[in-house]
Amino acid sequence: MKNTLFTLVPAFAFAMGAWAQVSPEILSERHAMLRLEHNGKYLLLPVEEKQENAHIRVVKDNQLVNTINCRLAVDKVDYYVPYEVHEGEILDIAFAANSRYTGSIKGFTCWNKMQYTDEFTEKTTEKYRPDYHHTPGHGWMNDPNGMFYKDGKWHLCYQWNPYASYWENLSWGHSSSTDLLHWTAEPTALVPDALGMIFSGSAVVDKENTAGFGKDAIVLLYTSARERQTQSMAYSTDGGKTFTKYSGNPILTADIPDFRDPKVFWNEDIKCWNLILASGQEMWIYTSSNLRDWKFESAFGRNYGNHGGVWECPDLMKMKVAGSEEEKWLLICNINPGGPFGGSATQYFVGSFDGHEFKCESAPEVTKWMDYGKDHYATVTFDNAPDGRCVAIAWMSNWQYANQVPTLQFRSANTIARDLGLYSYNGETYCSVKPVVEMDAARGKQIAAPAARCEIVLTLKGDAQITLKNKHGERVTMVYDEEEGTFDMDRRRSGNVSFSDAFPCVTSAPTNGKLRQVRLFVDRCSIEAFDADGKMAMTNLVFPTEPYNRIEIKGKAKAKVYALQ
Repeated sequence: MKNTLFTLVPAFAFAMGAWAQVSPEILSERHAMLRLEHNGKYLLLPVEEKQENAHIRVVKDNQLVNTINCRLAVDKVDYYVPYEVHEGEILDIAFAANSRYTGSIKGFTCWNKMQYTDEFTEKTTEKYRPDYHHTPGHGWMNDPNGMFYKDGKWHLCYQWNPYASYWENLSWGHSSSTDLLHWTAEPTALVPDALGMIFSGSAVVDKENTAGFGKDAIVLLYTSARERQTQSMAYSTDGGKTFTKYSGNPILTADIPDFRDPKVFWNEDIKCWNLILASGQEMWIYTSSNLRDWKFESAFGRNYGNHGGVWECPDLMKMKVAGSEEEKWLLICNINPGGPFGGSATQYFVGSFDGHEFKCESAPEVTKWMDYGKDHYATVTFDNAPDGRCVAIAWMSNWQYANQVPTLQFRSANTIARDLGLYSYNGETYCSVKPVVEMDAARGKQIAAPAARCEIVLTLKGDAQITLKNKHGERVTMVYDEEEGTFDMDRRRSGNVSFSDAFPCVTSAPTNGKLRQVRLFVDRCSIEAFDADGKMAMTNLVFPTEPYNRIEIKGKAKAKVYALQ
């Protein structure tokens, strides 16, 4: 891949003409107003991450039209974010009490560095931005949301802060792709409103117009987060280009604090919509005929699986078990904290579902992890995927350090897309995880050594140790122990690991049988390892000073390295 999601923006510089100093109206040592001039489409806001948030109220015609929290630069600029200017707006800006202990608000760096511009081209010099993983052009990203396939395009929404590279101001960004590798920026899908920020949720293609918005309308179900969390709805009648919020929001409420992340799907077995959402440490299941009115059916989760943290971002789907005609249901449950190596992770359950109640086939104490790396969370699938596929994407980070990883203009990427399935091993049913078939088409020519972006195919015939390294002594070591049935990845010397005590670690996965081929996907700041048969997956971030360009193998293994297009 030769370009990323966007044409991306430099962390410190813009090629857009001379700076134009703004003239704030100072009201106190913590308070200022800025009347926006209509001499540029965007106002570039300078951000300094060590500061506390400045609270910005956007006022037009005496009405409050938006609120933004942004760490406006007081002493120095870390990077810039664009605010789209609308004529007649006033920014009413309140700084935190301890923004600066000495000096006057008049001397804050932000006033000298703000600039109007008609263009915001996003080119980046950040060396850790992935080449073939989905990332936001700028700002913070966490959970993938509102994912659907329609008319030959995969649509991916995501939790997005367009005003800084840390968690805040959550909206739904929106991207689309025809091949699950090359992503195009779409207009923002959802922005905060009087009901709150826009937390996670899902999308469905309403093929039969059950909601009344039109045949094949795209319907979004999402969490509105204010003092409490409620469920809201939006819809699109133009194929997902623009979305309108339903006037009857919220459509679902409860008297509990953690009530979020609705996943909706059409259940052909009962000719009805199902909704599953996270409620504390349970998953609640509902039914509806019209996507508006929901009936509570049952709860699942008490005493099952891991309860080390809050349950989030559920999903529920039916699949055949490999090698048979038997069908079972897979319930995905993301949890934070409580992961096998600390922080956030994705667990799952397999069982039966009659449209009203899910029953897990495993003993309550059994915990199954979808990915045994440190950086795989908020896994959800696309609605309406072709050929009955279950295609999933996860957020490629961990809540232990997501706000501290060493990038500035953007933070966080998503994993490569994965095809999910089911298989049996030693009397249990497990979820298989494979790179989507679209990744096969991305494989280019065989090359002599690893590169910043590449695929490495390992052929194993027993115990092996594989090390990726560079000239600085930075390395990632992977060990396959056939007798123990484990695959380990050690990133303790992988490069920059100093930003969090929770980052340097060794992750270990059970292999559920012998491994014969492992596929490694390397992309600047990540390594994803997959058993070719789907029995093992492991996703880890890495931040080497320079890309790994050497591979060292000990034991019974051979490697082929391929460029990725």
